[in-house]
Amino acid sequence: MPGMLIACTLLFHTTFAQLPAYKPTREQISSAYKHMELMDSLSKGTVLKTGINPVWQADGKSFWYKNILKDSLTEYLYVDPLTAKKTKAIDNDKVAKALSTAADTIFSSTRLMLQDMRFDPDKNTVFIQAGGKWYAYDTRLHTARTVEKPGIEKPVERGWTKQLSRWQPFRADSLSPDKKLKASVKNGNIYLSDSKGKNPQQLTYEGNPLRPFGELSWSPDGAFIVCYRIDEQQERKVSYVLSSLPNTTRGVVKEHDYAQPGDEFTSYEMFVLNVKTKALVKVQSEVINFFDTPVIRWRNGDNMHFTYEKVDRGHQRFRVIEVNAANGSTKHIIDEKTGTFIYQNQIYTHYLAREHEIIWSSEKDGWRHLYLVDEQTGKIKNQITKGDWVVRDVDSVDVVKREIWFRASGMNPDEDPYHIHYYRIRFDGTGLVKLTSHAKAMHSLAFSPDRSFYIDTYSTMEVPPVMELRKTADASLVMKLEQADISQYLSLGFELPEIFTAKGRDGKTDIWGIVYRPSTFDPGRKYPIIENIYAGPHDSFVPKAFRHYGEMQSLAELGFIVVQMDGMGTANRSKAFHDVCWKNLADAGFSDRIAWMKTLAAKYPYMDSTKVGVYGTSAGGQNALGALLFHSGFYDAAVSACGCHDNRVDKQWWNEQWMGYPVGKHYEEQSNVTNAAKLQGDLLLIVGEADQNVPPESTYRVADALIRANKDFELLVIPGMGHSDGGTYGRRKKRDFFVSKLLEVNPPNRNKVSVTQ
Repeated sequence: MPGMLIACTLLFHTTFAQLPAYKPTREQISSAYKHMELMDSLSKGTVLKTGINPVWQADGKSFWYKNILKDSLTEYLYVDPLTAKKTKAIDNDKVAKALSTAADTIFSSTRLMLQDMRFDPDKNTVFIQAGGKWYAYDTRLHTARTVEKPGIEKPVERGWTKQLSRWQPFRADSLSPDKKLKASVKNGNIYLSDSKGKNPQQLTYEGNPLRPFGELSWSPDGAFIVCYRIDEQQERKVSYVLSSLPNTTRGVVKEHDYAQPGDEFTSYEMFVLNVKTKALVKVQSEVINFFDTPVIRWRNGDNMHFTYEKVDRGHQRFRVIEVNAANGSTKHIIDEKTGTFIYQNQIYTHYLAREHEIIWSSEKDGWRHLYLVDEQTGKIKNQITKGDWVVRDVDSVDVVKREIWFRASGMNPDEDPYHIHYYRIRFDGTGLVKLTSHAKAMHSLAFSPDRSFYIDTYSTMEVPPVMELRKTADASLVMKLEQADISQYLSLGFELPEIFTAKGRDGKTDIWGIVYRPSTFDPGRKYPIIENIYAGPHDSFVPKAFRHYGEMQSLAELGFIVVQMDGMGTANRSKAFHDVCWKNLADAGFSDRIAWMKTLAAKYPYMDSTKVGVYGTSAGGQNALGALLFHSGFYDAAVSACGCHDNRVDKQWWNEQWMGYPVGKHYEEQSNVTNAAKLQGDLLLIVGEADQNVPPESTYRVADALIRANKDFELLVIPGMGHSDGGTYGRRKKRDFFVSKLLEVNPPNRNKVSVTQ
């Protein structure tokens, strides 16, 4: 028996290893295109009830929402959380008839589109907004009349806090807290006058028009003015040509400000001016030469000390600096340094003025977590969150209850680590409440204005959305509201994409991705693989909440297995996982991606890992070309749209965040332009001539280097188009390219003149 089992197993693997490749004829590929275009059309509107947009009522708890049903029919539901009842909000027929009479026009009862409703049951009235007008609908008489905007206001959300920018808008002058004095700048120096600008007195003499003082802000008691000596650097410009404008026979050159890595920032040297003595004190800290001037926070009850935040250029140091206004001395309240990078956009700080505390996020223990810091001493009172998981965002800070409401992913070890769940926790790190532990899925919550209830919409790529109403106090279920209806979509022959995990380059770390198959899929054939790539380190990109038909499924309909995964170097995992990108954007997680696809092909023999295409846009365009330059042994064809092919050409703030500062040799060594001569495989470059995000010359420089290296490639320049994948025409060319290069059959000839008999 064991020998027979081994023989059968070998026969099984031999049979599948020799699967014939999917090789469509020209007639079959023409039919596949028609089928794809038909599915593009038929799939629209086939998934119903994917979400709820609640319109909360005056009590802060009850709400109504609208469902779009099959054939665009509408229904309106009203929910009372206190009684756990869901009822029809209105009778469509009666309301449509009443509105039609009142408006002297026709409102469809089956496709009734209302913009707002506010209920006043005591007066048997529903105030309805439709077509931009308000109506009062009588629920007893079923009549309507036009009215002004009703006096019933929407409830105001309570308790939510939003993180403010750490940089402030430019101020040319500034009024004192008591509004009696005005500080302003003239000829580079600071003058003090009354609030109307009369009787000015000069306070500083060191400034001049070339290096003026500016950005003035007062202390709460009006005793000090924080100011800066400014060394302004004009942002350099990039240009592009609009080649095909109407009413002219000439191309038009356009230019705009665009800082690139290594360009100089305007710098700010901080001073404190004593209004009474006119003494000007230099703050004992480095010049601010990165981003704009910071927000100044004066210590509560103390008009002598203030703090500001400083992100050093190069993204390897973040500080909260305390300044003594009297003498300019400084102290570091928070001083974080790293050998790689600190992700500036993900730094969270919340200042508790009365308590002299700061809630601060850091990856200092290898994961993004929250810490409670003593604002006066700089000591960490305690770590608020802890574990091998990631705080994704802070929704609110409740100062009274000393609680933080936040989102996180990766806390559940038996679940996709990218799934977002919602929690709250006390400042001291105790009392963790899990609001979404009832489902292993991607969650999105909508809280009632008084925060006593919330609507949880959860789903995965394999499980359509479910919407539930729950109590905030204990996360208990009040009632199920809706569940998405995907029956029409499935009736077209589609299967939902598969969620697939495999080990990455280290053989230990799970890499998560998705797989789309053609609806006409035949497991007895081998299909080429096409990867949708975007390896930008600023986020993760594989969708986690439910999606159905889109470009990946549409492309699969032509006879491909289309996949997407997040490799190392992308965000929302551990610090070590993310650090792979540091000064290493050319890596793009390719080792993980290739390992993932090889594991996928080993599991499913109908996936042909000897024929692999890849496409991407922007950073994904850089990655797609990089696949053929650095991993041509695996990838065979690439479509690269508006790629940032050389990180020295692309925008300053993004590239220095990941590639570091100063601009070193590694920028050149990882450039697709520098490495263009390594090209192997088939390449299509797409670029819009009016791209203001990534300068078009990024693609043109690659094209120039490929030409000089005598390499074959295709280039599609789209007149007038900005930063995109080429739009409808570009996407069509991409599909034709993969059909030609991977399926080895000519796509339909759209220029062929049909001859009719």
